[in-house]
Amino acid sequence: MPDIRAAIAFEWTKIRSVRSSLWSLVLCFLTSVLIALLFGWVLRGAYDDMSARSKADFDPVGSGFNGLRLGMIALVCFGVLTVTGEYSSGTVRSSLAAVPRRGVFYTAKVLTGTAIALVASVVVVLVTFFTAQAAIGADHNAALTDDGVPRAVIGSILYMTLLCAFSMGLATVLRGSALTLGILVPLFFMVSEVLNNLPGVRKAAQFLPDAAGGIIMRREPQDHMVLTAWSGMAVLAAWVALALLGGYLALKRRDA
Repeated sequence: MPDIRAAIAFEWTKIRSVRSSLWSLVLCFLTSVLIALLFGWVLRGAYDDMSARSKADFDPVGSGFNGLRLGMIALVCFGVLTVTGEYSSGTVRSSLAAVPRRGVFYTAKVLTGTAIALVASVVVVLVTFFTAQAAIGADHNAALTDDGVPRAVIGSILYMTLLCAFSMGLATVLRGSALTLGILVPLFFMVSEVLNNLPGVRKAAQFLPDAAGGIIMRREPQDHMVLTAWSGMAVLAAWVALALLGGYLALKRRDA
């Protein structure tokens, strides 16, 4: 236990001393909140012009969380850079000299990065929710105590945190920020979105990590969904476990 506490303190010092880490979190917050505000204003003005079916399907919670999807790019970058920054600068050798037990080194890095992502996600999700609902207006918005809303809010916090942990695991396997982000950003924010809108493959595409976890961001699941909110979160957790295991095995078996 003393070893892991010291290693966590070491990781915390490294993360807070790197400007890119702080700016990634700030960008996550600003992007999520500003887009939520913009979407809320647009939805408030467009609601009266919606068809009856669109009004029946309207989900103020899921719509208000649209900003989180772009904000998560910055949080994914935070997770990746937390790992790969040491490889690009070569300081990973010094870190492993200071913490020679690689299991302790890896656990401390993942725990510290995930804890920071959790705190950031709590702030971002709550501010985004209240901003979006205020912008949508009292006639069409949702309250925090409405049915399904607490689950969507808590689930969104877990979703963002787990995606960051997944990114850290994959970054440990690949060791390069450009390569890791070159895979994750298109997969999470383009490829997955396209596949989930293609009728022939969207049922299978729901099992991609971002799509599975993202189901919980909506108050009500869509008709074509195979997974539920919590089964989707379980699928995401399985992806995270695989990524973190892969990262541990890669770190343990190869040179720094």
